[in-house]
Amino acid sequence: MMQELKLQEEPLSTPVARGRGTAIVVTSGKGGVGKTTTVANLGTALAQRGHDVVLVDADVGLRNLDIVLGLENRVKHHLLDVLEEQASLDDALVADKHSPQLRLLASAQTREKDDVDTQKMRALIESLAQRFDYVLIDCPAGIERGFQNAIAGADEAIVVCTPEVSAVRDVDRVVGLLGNRFRPRLIVNRVRPELVAKGKMLSVDDVNSILRLPLLGVIADEPQVLIASNRGEPLALDGSSKAGAAYRAIAARLRGDDVAMPDVTVARPGFIKKLSAFFGGRR
Repeated sequence: MMQELKLQEEPLSTPVARGRGTAIVVTSGKGGVGKTTTVANLGTALAQRGHDVVLVDADVGLRNLDIVLGLENRVKHHLLDVLEEQASLDDALVADKHSPQLRLLASAQTREKDDVDTQKMRALIESLAQRFDYVLIDCPAGIERGFQNAIAGADEAIVVCTPEVSAVRDVDRVVGLLGNRFRPRLIVNRVRPELVAKGKMLSVDDVNSILRLPLLGVIADEPQVLIASNRGEPLALDGSSKAGAAYRAIAARLRGDDVAMPDVTVARPGFIKKLSAFFGGRR
């Protein structure tokens, strides 16, 4: 059972042995910024473009990705079942209801992050990268053991940040831990242009004046995002949703297409200076 999984003895800093696919961890440090929603919608958008995609819920103990995808009733085995050889990888992968090329590996809901063997997690992600074009890993909040498990087999990183000072500070810390190896790129989530224009919310430029990362995409705050998540119907499937269009644009940019981002940026130079001072004057 699980013949494709082999323990790796090299340290986590060693570059991942590449298969045909790319493993991308979606992280932020702070909880509640929309990582899981981003993984579900980005994975759906990539699958809709014809790519073979697997989503891995690495948030052991707090399983939610299956709910956002509407797959909670299909989950029979989870991540730790596979790592502990209680179930085969094929038995644990759940087929999506909307996209035939999308699969989910759900997390364990009644276990702890410390139960995960990091080297086995790395081997699992490497195995998945041999089978899928994209492996998207939903990283738990924080920078402790769960974070280390989630990044263990990743090639690249996407960091999700909301336009809040606390979220920017947490992402800044995560980017420092990731370093250059993961080539982190930024998604700014839950932007409300009307509040940005009134000076009541950070703009995308404000956020990235500190983080200084390649900007992969911007998601405006829409009530439909929460509604779609509760229904298990990713907005990337909705042709009339602006947020859905933004997720599809991010998927296109991720694969290298020259696609414009939605224009929800409002620059306020005076606030950028104030925000920079909050981070010790670093620009």
